[in-house]
Formats: sequence, structure tokens, C-alpha cells
Amino acid sequence: MPDGYVAAKPKVVLHSQLPAKDYFGAADGPAPLKARSIGSYAKGCLAGGAALPTDGPTWQAMRLSRNRNWGHPELIDYLQDLAADAPKVGWNGLLVGDLAQPRGGPMLSGHASHQIGLDADIWLTEMPNRRLSREEREEISAISMLIGPLDVKGADRRVDPQKWTDTHARLIRRAASDKRVARIFVNPTIKKALCKFEKSKNRAWLRKVRPWWGHHYHFHVRLACPAGSAGCKNQNPPPPGDGCGQNLTYWLSDEPWVPKKPKKPGKVVKKRPMALAALPKACRTVLTAN
Repeated sequence: MPDGYVAAKPKVVLHSQLPAKDYFGAADGPAPLKARSIGSYAKGCLAGGAALPTDGPTWQAMRLSRNRNWGHPELIDYLQDLAADAPKVGWNGLLVGDLAQPRGGPMLSGHASHQIGLDADIWLTEMPNRRLSREEREEISAISMLIGPLDVKGADRRVDPQKWTDTHARLIRRAASDKRVARIFVNPTIKKALCKFEKSKNRAWLRKVRPWWGHHYHFHVRLACPAGSAGCKNQNPPPPGDGCGQNLTYWLSDEPWVPKKPKKPGKVVKKRPMALAALPKACRTVLTAN
């Protein structure tokens, strides 16, 4: 090859009925377009994504091999703001899990959401006083806040008082109090602990904190659609109130957790992965942009 030769990038050939995750999972860099969250949290993509730096003064990104530390610039700003305030509430710093892929979209494994660069998982494990190696960031596990299993009849569905602290609660309160936040998902046991923690009349932040499956190792922050993101679809606002008391009765009962008697075995229908055609048309431009 002559000196200075640069091979042209091959054009991406898109097939509407192929799994969208294969296209978006293969993209190793962001779409060089104006920043924009496109579609909905579980059916969309991300243009102009920005990367959360691997390390900051008060954060460290985890699971680097996944290449999921990308988001809308608004999300990156939010995480850096939250990390800067973490020591003020007594938390040394953030261990940040999955955000989105470089161009968002469905992931090869794991999350159904995290597609438009507005979702982030923050570990309920405090950042240590040293920089973790790349190997440690792959191998270290987050710590569950549960006192025991949830799927046993009559289970003790509380956080473990030996692990859960008021500092965890202060961090989540700080995270939820930001106007950019639409929702924060936590395990129902954690929601119960937060309801008990807040003694003041300022309980508005609790409305954003929603009980959901899993989420006992981390809390999941979801931002509202940023200005300038045409085609971005917000969720409906959370129900009125703080979501405590009777609102948690179902979640803390046996009903959602204890397995029912198995039905007679039948034909297992495997769910098909989301096809590219299911995403907004603008996501094709995101995939082909070079």
C-alpha cells in the first residue's frame, strides 16, 4: 500500500428483520451527530453519545469490557455532578455500572432499557480509596442489600441492617432530588428503608423512587428527555404521593416473589429479539453515520 493510504470504511448494510442488538452491539464508537436521544427507553438509540471517563476524582467506571459507559451528554453531566456531591453526604465516590452502548440501542445481553443514553446503574458499593485495576473492575461484585431471599413464603423482606446505612439513603435522596431525574428504580426493600429514613416533610423526592424487581445491588437512575431530543419519549409521570405505606404492600407480600405451582409443561416459545424495523427510522441514520 502507498504511504498515507487510508482504507475507506465499509458501508453498513441494514436488514430490517435482523436483530437490532447485533448492529448496535457491534458499534464500537458513537455516531458523529448532534447529541439526541431517539425513541423510548426500551426501544430507541443514541446519536452523539459521550463517554463517561473511566476515572474521575470521585467515580470509577466498572465492567469496562462491555463498552457501556456511553450516554447523552446530559447523563454524563448528571453523573459527574452526583459524583462531586457524593462526599458531601458521606459517600466516598461512585462505582458506575452500565450506561448505554456507544450508539445506544438494544444490548447483546442484559438490559431491556438503557437504549437512549439516559439510564445509568450506580452500585450500592462505595468507591474504595484506591484505583481499581481493569481486572478488578471485571471481577468485583456489588454487594446485595437484602437480609435474605425474597422468594420464600413469609420471607423477611427488609434490607440488611449490617449493610444498609443512612449514607446509602442520603446518596439516593441526592440522586433523586436533581430536576433532570424522571425515576430511580430500587428494590422494594430499599424503597421501604427510604420511606422510613425520611423524617422531614420534604418527601417529594420519594415519588421518583420506584420499587422494581432486582435492584438490590445497585440503583438505576433514569433522566427525562433532554431539550433538543426530538422524538425522545418520556414515561408517564409517577403516580402522586411518596409511594410509601399501602403502596408497598403488594411488593413486600409473597405474591410477586413466591413461585406458583408449575403448570403442565407445554411448548416453550422463545421470544424473538427486537428487529431493527421496530426502532425509530432515525436509528438507521445513527447506525450508518461515520
